[in-house]
Amino acid sequence: MSPTSDQMTTGAKIFAFGTMAVGFFIALLDIQIVSASLRDIGGGLSAGADEVAWVQTSYLIAEIIVIPLSGWLSRVMSTRWLFCVSAAGFTITSLMCGWAWDIKSMIFFRALQGFLGGSMIPTVFTTSFFFFQGHQRIIAAAVIGSLASLAPTLGPTVGGWITDNYSWHWLFFINLVPGLFVAVVVPILVHVDRPNPELLAGADYPGMGLMALFLGTLEYTLEEGPRWNWFSDGTIRATAWVAGIAGIAFIWRSLTFARPIVDLRALKSRNFSLGCFFSFVSGVGIFSVVYLTPLFLGRVRDFSAWQIGLAVFSTGLFQVCSIPIYAFLARRVDLRWLLMLGLATFTLSMLLFQPITHDWGWRELLWPQALRGFSQQFMVAPTVTLTLGGLAPDRLKLASGLFNLMRNLGGAIGIAACGTILNDRINLHFLRLAEHLTSGNAAMTGLLQRMTVSQTAAMAGDPLHGHAAALKMLWSLTMREAQTLTYADAFLAIMACFAFATILVPLLRKAGVNPRPAAAGAH
Repeated sequence: MSPTSDQMTTGAKIFAFGTMAVGFFIALLDIQIVSASLRDIGGGLSAGADEVAWVQTSYLIAEIIVIPLSGWLSRVMSTRWLFCVSAAGFTITSLMCGWAWDIKSMIFFRALQGFLGGSMIPTVFTTSFFFFQGHQRIIAAAVIGSLASLAPTLGPTVGGWITDNYSWHWLFFINLVPGLFVAVVVPILVHVDRPNPELLAGADYPGMGLMALFLGTLEYTLEEGPRWNWFSDGTIRATAWVAGIAGIAFIWRSLTFARPIVDLRALKSRNFSLGCFFSFVSGVGIFSVVYLTPLFLGRVRDFSAWQIGLAVFSTGLFQVCSIPIYAFLARRVDLRWLLMLGLATFTLSMLLFQPITHDWGWRELLWPQALRGFSQQFMVAPTVTLTLGGLAPDRLKLASGLFNLMRNLGGAIGIAACGTILNDRINLHFLRLAEHLTSGNAAMTGLLQRMTVSQTAAMAGDPLHGHAAALKMLWSLTMREAQTLTYADAFLAIMACFAFATILVPLLRKAGVNPRPAAAGAH
């Protein structure tokens, strides 16, 4: 008979948890690993920009649907078999993504990859609370928090390096060995509960349908809205209406049904509701900055995927270095104040992005990103402990799905908001800069004259075409500066969000201790 979690040695628990953490990491890494390589994937599959964007969107939609379902699925299948099936399905669909023969097959397999692999994300959170107590639980939360923010940060770096040195197919093939390892080892080592297939009989299937419809259409609206100018597009209007109606119906169903698929009643707990908010805000910051920084370096600096990866690598490096610091302080300092430190430091890092100019590279980005990496460790890890640590074991699984959903939802909304800022503010900044480019501006006229002379010489002495080329260069320079100012606006919006979250931390109660399950096989 396999040992239960209470009978396992500490070493066995650490190895089992580490194996699950590998699956957790690769599932999160795959959200952003394709972001720097979409152009190469599109070229390989003969797809346009609109089509290839769905390589990422389909994964996100599928993942965000399955994450809140994972708590119920783990009760039906047990934690170990859900994780095994999730890891195996993720591995197989990774292979199929690498073998995709056209863009339609790629989108289909990416959606399956996100749906099958998504359950590994919240399951790690709940298992760590079954395995560990006291200081060990703080260390486990620190590891989870580090991986949760490190994976999206490293995604563009890893993806850019793989694409530049091998091919885009290896973005998916690298999942095969770790995925197979996790699928084989987890069923052998992880024994925290037993399956309860009887739950299938009284399950809230209408609630599942409403939740899938709500989250799927909401994610589509948020992903595609900035590209299609939001409600000026008929499809976006339709999906927004469907998301709103399905969302209201889902909330009503969850609050009135005896055994809902997502435990919204857990929001009655102050720590849990505030923790979900902080998880949401963390998602806004982590995913939005990972979206903005590579975009700035690609569009304004014209960096390659590998150059972008090197420029943002410092965030992950400083976050890893901050893990022992957090572990040391977490034994001695109230976790609420560590969370406040993390949120405040992230706010400061966004402030350091404000002087951004068109010539910023890795040197100028070093300290803002170093602070961001440090802060991510201090804002994610204590949020996990403060939010889930006070819940009873029988509510932990369903609540963990909601907690993780809020982080991904925050990322989706943050990216959509930043995309809207980039679309809307660039024209405003361009017009404001253009107002000063008049004949009365001596610096501008001098620059234009020098560029005209240079371009005329380059065009075999043709002054008419030389002047036109100089005007085009002036337009490009103005647009570049307008873009740079727009990125500063987006970082400012994120800063305001984190400043607001920081002042709410004192409302949290001090972390409680989650009672141990009565039996390892308790449902």
